Amino acid sequence: MRSPRPLGMMWRICPRLRDRGRGLLSRSSSDPTASVWPRPAPRPPARAYVPPTERKRFYQNVSISQGEGGFEINLDHRKLKTPQAKLFTVPSEALAIAVATEWDSQQDTIKFYTMHLTTLCNTSLDNPTQRNKDQLIRAAVKFLDTDTICYRVEEPETLVELQKNEWDPIIEWAEKRYGVEIGSSTSIMGPSIPTQTREALTSHLSSYNMWALQGIEFIVAQLKSMLLTLGLIDRHLTVEQAVLLSRLEEEYQIQKWGNIEWAHDYELQELRARTAAGTLFVHLCSESSTVKHKLLQE
Repeated sequence: MRSPRPLGMMWRICPRLRDRGRGLLSRSSSDPTASVWPRPAPRPPARAYVPPTERKRFYQNVSISQGEGGFEINLDHRKLKTPQAKLFTVPSEALAIAVATEWDSQQDTIKFYTMHLTTLCNTSLDNPTQRNKDQLIRAAVKFLDTDTICYRVEEPETLVELQKNEWDPIIEWAEKRYGVEIGSSTSIMGPSIPTQTREALTSHLSSYNMWALQGIEFIVAQLKSMLLTLGLIDRHLTVEQAVLLSRLEEEYQIQKWGNIEWAHDYELQELRARTAAGTLFVHLCSESSTVKHKLLQE
């Protein structure tokens, strides 16, 4: 068993993990979505666990160590546990560093509602809804029936044009990327998704492990779109782009009628944070168990 490693040292040997977290929120200023709609309307988070609001910080130091089941988080000399009192053990060193950073960044009080990676790990470890892999995949694919970017308005003309210009390229990318047919509709029933499309996306999602699938479902719940989630996970979209595209109609209304500036600023950052955390979680759960050796070899 490895001895605990101080968090500061871990970040020095893992600069790419830190940069990746920042990069998830970056985008090119030349991107067509960059100049559209600055502030989105609220969207509640979706998670199996609803963490408590706050608690006084009870530890001084955060570190990680490697045990038999994976990587563990140490708060001083205490092992972190899940809500069901299981040992908090994650499958990769990179994910352990990211979770440890959440705990280390807390100040006088622990704001659990800001710790999305910890919550996703708790959900993966405890599986409170008791779902298996097939059930997680079916739940994600079912979002195609109500996918945000597949539902179109018939008026006003400016919004119709905006949806076409911003959403059609995402659908076209997904159809080409996965060899499927999707389409869009102005009907309240939505588009008719072919069985072959569902089967192809089900097969694609089957390549992910249980932990990554928890993250994918989390992102889908934030964006209300399976297609935007796939674009995000596949690095076709940035977090900022996916969030703004998911709020297209609401942002159109805000541009037209105005907004409550402080509220929408806060909601925008919250949605970005949840979406970025879910995306980082999926990537870190899909990679090898350690990052140190990989970085040293490159």
